[in-house]
Amino acid sequence: AASLPARAEDDPAFRIEFKDGVVNPLRLEVPARRRIRLELHNLGETPAEFESRELRKEKVLAPGSNSTLVIRTLDPGEYDFFDDFHPDAPPAVLVAK
Repeated sequence: AASLPARAEDDPAFRIEFKDGVVNPLRLEVPARRRIRLELHNLGETPAEFESRELRKEKVLAPGSNSTLVIRTLDPGEYDFFDDFHPDAPPAVLVAK
């Protein structure tokens, strides 16, 4: 029997919120070596940009908007991310275990 392709909606999803320079959570644990979805929500009054040089991902979010990023697989480790539109905000970290 042929296996069915994996669908994005079957991947575990993790919520990240941006609000005018505040990223929540600042530490997010995700499973290593499997595809995941990051559900990005900008709850603030200003634009936000999820950016991670290590993950090679970026996504601009208008105020009040949502978006999703699919991360194919991550080796165990820590991957920094931040709101590029608010450079003074503390960076956050994605921890793959």
